[in-house]
Amino acid sequence: MEKGPDLKHILQAAYDHTLSPDEALAQICAESVLPVGSVACLDMSRKARCGIPEVILAEGKEPAHLRSIVESYVTSAGRCIISRLDPETAVSLMEWARSQDISSTWSDEGRVLVLAKGTPAPKTRGVVGIITAGTSDIRVAEEARIIAEEMGCEVRRAYDVGVAGIHRLFPVIREMEGCHAFVVAAGREGTLPSVVAGLVDRPVIGVPVSTGYGYMGAGQAALASMLQSCSVLTVVNIDAGFVAGASAAMIANLVAGS
Repeated sequence: MEKGPDLKHILQAAYDHTLSPDEALAQICAESVLPVGSVACLDMSRKARCGIPEVILAEGKEPAHLRSIVESYVTSAGRCIISRLDPETAVSLMEWARSQDISSTWSDEGRVLVLAKGTPAPKTRGVVGIITAGTSDIRVAEEARIIAEEMGCEVRRAYDVGVAGIHRLFPVIREMEGCHAFVVAAGREGTLPSVVAGLVDRPVIGVPVSTGYGYMGAGQAALASMLQSCSVLTVVNIDAGFVAGASAAMIANLVAGS
């Protein structure tokens, strides 16, 4: 997916003594970081090194800085993922991409934009299930979905099947048989991930969502509930769809031998 340094070739050259260790280190350092003026140092080898693509967080960045980072990354890597993006900035970036013959895919719900310059997403045999307790949790679930798909996984989705009408959940569990890992997003009291973890024999990643109001609202009660789960459950931070999707995809790809 990314055109960063071919680490295997550099290491092989060092092993064959055609490069000294210092020369190999210099090549890796020089080729794996792409400076963007004085505002960013892009990690071009993250996919090769960690199995997770570099994702540009739009939140908190000045529009001019974000534009420079995105242009540099997609031109060099061939594919670029931008998360937590507002619709107005997304439209601007898509207009620029169109002028450069770069394809774009925008998720209004997940607030994620994917730009591609002839570089397709990989395809693996990993399968991830994503479930939400309510419709309000979809925005976080969609961020997780896009990241898992960008890491090559097939994603199966079921939304609004929370414990207030728990009979909705059981057909979903049957339909998702064969998933290698699950992401379950829930706000308010955050019960659904614990329930799912008590019904399936695969890893479940709980995502507290910043819905709910009053005492311990905005995802705090959901986070506390998931951390106290009697079921075996892995929990990420509030609204951390990217982390959940990437973690589930890594598990799924490992299990599937991808």
